[in-house]
Amino acid sequence: MQRIAKFHKVSLEQFTKDWIDTFGLEDEADLEEIYEGIKLPKRATAGSAGYDFYAPVRLVVEPGQTVKVPTGIRAEMEPDWVLKCYPRSGLGFKYRLQLNNTVGIIDSDYFYSDNEGHIFSKITNDTNEEKTVDIGRGEGFMQGIFSEYGITVDDDATETRNGGFGSTTVKGQA
Repeated sequence: MQRIAKFHKVSLEQFTKDWIDTFGLEDEADLEEIYEGIKLPKRATAGSAGYDFYAPVRLVVEPGQTVKVPTGIRAEMEPDWVLKCYPRSGLGFKYRLQLNNTVGIIDSDYFYSDNEGHIFSKITNDTNEEKTVDIGRGEGFMQGIFSEYGITVDDDATETRNGGFGSTTVKGQA
């Protein structure tokens, strides 16, 4: 098995900025406690492909509701690798919990962005059985799987990233 990546926490300053931008101003002592409680993603077993991402706070997602979650995590990985994020299998199966972008793609150069490569998750409870999803603080809610990728023989991309969602879109192309 190749060892190609390492998870880190974003800085307290970056986490605080992103948390306030997402949920509004809270007591700074509470934010520091949330930050200190963030757990780095881990695999549950030696045979697991996915690294579980843990909820930084309790997440109660009512039917049809969407929640954006600043995870406090960033991923440093080798070039030519990507981190693909999915909902935890059990949550998707039991509650139809979904990531809003279906699969979150974390590129290797995202680690160097101005926002420190802070990984967010936007989840929706898409239940058709009126089930509320209740994820406790520190419980796994998303999983990330590292995959190697290739490029075309005529690829000439030379730009560097500085941003998150949509920052690598080439203008004028579909």
